[in-house]
Amino acid sequence: MLVAERHKKMASLVNERGSSRVSELSRIFKVTEETIRRDLEKLETEGKLKRSHGGAVSVKENELEASYSEREIRNVQEKMAVAEEAVKLVSSNDRIVLDASTTAWYMAKILPDMPLTVVTNSLKVAMELAARNNITVISAGGTLVRKSLSFVGPQTTNALDSYHVNKAFISCQGIHSVRGISDSSEMQALVKKKMSEIADEVYLLADHTKFGLQAFSWIAPMQAIDFIVTDAKTSEAQLKDFRDYPVSVIQPSAHHSG
Repeated sequence: MLVAERHKKMASLVNERGSSRVSELSRIFKVTEETIRRDLEKLETEGKLKRSHGGAVSVKENELEASYSEREIRNVQEKMAVAEEAVKLVSSNDRIVLDASTTAWYMAKILPDMPLTVVTNSLKVAMELAARNNITVISAGGTLVRKSLSFVGPQTTNALDSYHVNKAFISCQGIHSVRGISDSSEMQALVKKKMSEIADEVYLLADHTKFGLQAFSWIAPMQAIDFIVTDAKTSEAQLKDFRDYPVSVIQPSAHHSG
């Protein structure tokens, strides 16, 4: 059996069964355990399976856990760039609201310890800011979404209703010049909509991959947004359609304004 063929069979076998041991694979394919370990290493780098102690497990088994961390891995550089720009827009004594997005969490990581009030529905943001002495953290509780470690639901939107902030930092899955901003989660979309309503100024955190897209749940029209904070990869062509709105675009490399 050729190596490529063995790899293919091994991957489908592990994914079918959920898991396999090195000793078992060595018997099935009639090669040494050392060879099997090398095969598994190669298949893991190709994303075909995951190595485990003494064998391998199906990628499917691991997909459930991926949800926590996969958003953190996607477009990290761009999200960090957006977060860095956004943090510059926070001033001492501001009252701000941060959503449960990865970008907002990156913002929390790099926020200087200055007098601030931060309202959030994100456990991760709250935990991140817990160590800062000068920042007052207010958590909008509700139903916990394990996947994003955030709170959503009527309790969350009701809690937000009792506050007024001067700046809201929200992100989205899609930003469209006609359809406005949208998110893949209906529950998060409702929270973000409320956040935009309780703020004097709304800053939309959107990297270049979000432009021109429409996600499942509508958050707000473009008119609700005052600033778009994006990364350097967002092109003029992508921004062209937003020039008709009284929205300012903030970018690391060039500073456009509408």
